[in-house]
Amino acid sequence: MGLTYNVYLNSNRIYGCKNCKTHLGDHDDIISRNFRGQHGKAYLFENVVNVVAAEAVDRNMTTGRHVVRDINCKQCKETVGWKYDKAFEQSEKYKEGKYILEAELLCLVY
Repeated sequence: MGLTYNVYLNSNRIYGCKNCKTHLGDHDDIISRNFRGQHGKAYLFENVVNVVAAEAVDRNMTTGRHVVRDINCKQCKETVGWKYDKAFEQSEKYKEGKYILEAELLCLVY
């Protein structure tokens, strides 16, 4: 197995893991700030970096049933949010392939 390297984002506002400050998301990739997670406020991102996705599971959420994967910081393994694999409601299909990062688990790196 080869070495894995972290991706370092180059942006004016970068969100990182609150635990280890590893870069996770670019402020410009936020699609919506109108989400809630287990820890409160959460953001829907188009793309994230330096995460590892867990196995897909069916989860009943406030907006209906979804297939999601928890995502963990690649550096410290802390759970930072989840990825939407599949939405069963037509109105929720826009979430597929997108990521939720929970604000409480993030810090502003830059």
